Amino acid sequence: MNPLPLILEPAELETELENPDLLIIDLGKPAVYSQAHIPGAVHLDYKQIVATEGKANGLMPDEAHLSHILSALGFDEKQHIVAYDDEGGGRACRLLWTLECLGHNKYSLLNGGIYAWNNESRPLTRDIDARKPSHYQGQVHRDTISVNHEYILTHLTDGNVALLDCRSPDEYSGKKKLADRGGHIPGAVNFDWVNAIDLTNALRLKPRDTLIEGLEALGIRPEKEVIVYCQTHHRSAHTYIALKHLGFANVKGYPGSWSQWGNMPNLPVEP
Repeated sequence: MNPLPLILEPAELETELENPDLLIIDLGKPAVYSQAHIPGAVHLDYKQIVATEGKANGLMPDEAHLSHILSALGFDEKQHIVAYDDEGGGRACRLLWTLECLGHNKYSLLNGGIYAWNNESRPLTRDIDARKPSHYQGQVHRDTISVNHEYILTHLTDGNVALLDCRSPDEYSGKKKLADRGGHIPGAVNFDWVNAIDLTNALRLKPRDTLIEGLEALGIRPEKEVIVYCQTHHRSAHTYIALKHLGFANVKGYPGSWSQWGNMPNLPVEP
């Protein structure tokens, strides 16, 4: 198959629905999937691709668990993955980020997800695709696009590293507290993940120039290493994919995010 773009439009996906080298994964709510989904799409519960440890949520599951979950979907390394959801892309992007951590780079985000698909009256089904399980054995490459709190702590004063907090302004300021402590990581700038979503265009990404302008105003430029985080690296995974789409070559995600940092009393916090 010809290479598919990172951000895939519904019209482009429809022409590939019969492609045996394509695996479409729906990360929407189970009830929404059972009611109607893209033909051939398999469902994946978002809870299966994140782990919890103490108060920290959104951590990376171990390799055995990820291998089991992906094998159950019929995943193999030759396939191109197209992910979508029913919430603007956050869950889908977390899957794509996870796949990249496993060394799988053949993937696309369906721009606008099921909303954009439905908005254009493209085909839907209730049929459950019976994929034959595979025997995938994944290996997580954590240091490539994933960082931990220790890495961030040692780079707080590094001018070549930018921290991008993708939570709401109230979470960023500490007005809304979802951990033991409110606030943000010192030096981080705030870019609410919804700022990348065009609410007037079926939840697609906003135009490239609009996104670049907004990021540059915050000092976020492609020559820097950009670390994205939110509460659990759910929302910030969407920003991760958006930055890749814009040509940022050095972007990393912080699994656990504020649910970890904000609950560790020895780590510095800014209001």
